[in-house]
Amino acid sequence: MYIAVKGGEAAIEASRQLLARKRRGPEDQPALQVAQVQSQLSLLVSRVMAEASLFDPELAALAVTQALGDPIEAAFLLRAYRTTLPRLAFSEPLDTDTLRAARRVSAIFKDLPGGQVLGPTPDYTQRLLDFSLLRGEAPTASKAATFTQPDTPADGTVPNALHSLAAEGLIEPALPQAGDPVPVDITRDPPRYPLPRSGRLQMLARADEGWVLGMGYATQRGYAHSHPFAGDIRFGAATVSVVPDELDFPIDIGEIEVTECQMLNQFVGSATQPPQFTRGYGLVFGHGERKAMAMSLVDRVLRCDEFDERAGSPTQDQEFVLPQGDSVEASGFVQHLKLPHYVTFESELQMIRQLRADAQALAQAQAQVPTKDQP
Repeated sequence: MYIAVKGGEAAIEASRQLLARKRRGPEDQPALQVAQVQSQLSLLVSRVMAEASLFDPELAALAVTQALGDPIEAAFLLRAYRTTLPRLAFSEPLDTDTLRAARRVSAIFKDLPGGQVLGPTPDYTQRLLDFSLLRGEAPTASKAATFTQPDTPADGTVPNALHSLAAEGLIEPALPQAGDPVPVDITRDPPRYPLPRSGRLQMLARADEGWVLGMGYATQRGYAHSHPFAGDIRFGAATVSVVPDELDFPIDIGEIEVTECQMLNQFVGSATQPPQFTRGYGLVFGHGERKAMAMSLVDRVLRCDEFDERAGSPTQDQEFVLPQGDSVEASGFVQHLKLPHYVTFESELQMIRQLRADAQALAQAQAQVPTKDQP
């Protein structure tokens, strides 16, 4: 739209050059390499992959670098690239029970099969600035860095923490029902509300982390019937399998890193279901623990109709929670206000002036009309 402004094309080109200069930074400092972003800003890369719905750490790191570290802009870049890719095959459902866990924790068991695997996390740090990083000092190796849980299998897989509860019938089953419909694909078909759970999970998985976190926090502050427990949280590598057209059995084609969370909520039962714990589910690309936890909280409260719960909160309204969570759409809709709107504004300005003139004329006319108390 700025092209129509006098000198707009030259101004746009100058703006692009300034952006490139800002991205490069001072010439006396080494240029930031994409490989550095991928390996050293891995949590940011994971967030961008999740919100772009594309698992490719290298391209996500490229998008982060190009976007000057803005995760929403980076997700926009990566999602735009994703639309150019052909769909070659459909993968089989991930078996997260066989995930090679770099981290797995549960808040509901004191003695957990496979043990707690703390892995890389800031949960146990004091949140104090580490000024040694300013001096470029490398961390010293320690025994803690090589600690392994004694009862963790050699291949890194750990049993699901919720299997024992499921075996007792104390938690709702997590198996597909007979005749379960094919999951919707929101990347090909526009969402139509009410969405089935498969569509809701897709939208939450690629929604803005801040929005999902806010909605998850709201459910804990009383804006839903939510009493959550962190049942099983795990991060690691999951195997991806496909069934080629020329074969009738699946083959493994690689691994992707994912974070999975299952939250438990107490359910007192209904006319058709016994008292049990119900599940909220979250799964995101890369290491995104906070996003997966918030996603599982929101997933559970959006299932209120399944458990005959009263939906009296915005967090239980699909059409409030899901569309506003898309960071690319939200960013575009807000930022388009920076583009020229002088024609629209001029029309509204004329309307305001006319309304003010009409109001002033009416006031003057009323002031000249005598009342019954005047002579």
